[in-house]
Amino acid sequence: MTNMDAAISTTYGQLPAILLSAPDGAQATITLYGAHLISWRGADGRERMFCSARSALDGSRAIRGGVPVIFPQFAERGSGMRHGFARVSTWRVLESGVEDGWAFAVFGLDAADLDPKHAQAWPHGFELALRVAIHANELAMRFEVRNTGGSAFPFAAALHTYHLVDDIATVRIDGVEREELVIADKFDRVYEGVAPPLALVDGGIVLTLRQEGFTDAVVWNPGAADAAALADMADDEYRRFVCIEPALLDGPTLQPGERWVGEYHVS
Repeated sequence: MTNMDAAISTTYGQLPAILLSAPDGAQATITLYGAHLISWRGADGRERMFCSARSALDGSRAIRGGVPVIFPQFAERGSGMRHGFARVSTWRVLESGVEDGWAFAVFGLDAADLDPKHAQAWPHGFELALRVAIHANELAMRFEVRNTGGSAFPFAAALHTYHLVDDIATVRIDGVEREELVIADKFDRVYEGVAPPLALVDGGIVLTLRQEGFTDAVVWNPGAADAAALADMADDEYRRFVCIEPALLDGPTLQPGERWVGEYHVS
């Protein structure tokens, strides 16, 4: 069953966006700028995504919070734009509807959509597709990279998820280290070859995080000092989130016609 009413055009700040609504009451808001999941409320009505009150929401710079889509470069691991161009490009809605109770929308980006300076800096034929689906208290994201050009390209990818928490000091993360991970101050670590599922324990709430295709995970929180230095974050906002992101830091070299798919599931 498909139902276009599952996705309604709206705005978030000054950005065109899509509001997804599942039959059970779960909702998500995704901006076309970056195909950026900026808000996700489960059927219980609880917001699960952090977004900084100081984040730009006008397309002038990347959004601070939600789920930025990282492609084709992670951080400064390469000679290109930090975290890549996908999170600052305007995507198109390809499809939306309801399937088996899940409301979903699919967003697309290809070389023709890019700002000329980004296209010149990364001259490859490609198609990206991001599928966001919600149901009950579950979120599913599927990220596909396809090489539509005539030459191979390497890439990195990640879904830089800002999980909203009550207080970072009481959060526990299972599955990335031998013991439970507790974050006491600034924290930025890459975990290669993780074995899902991971778990985020926030008081009485436990989020189970599963990923396929993404071989790595990154855990980040800026801590007090770095948060104070960020223009798009209030000084104390670092207490309200932790980033646990599925990542592919050394992705395959995609040959012409090949594709890669990464999946992420939060419940």
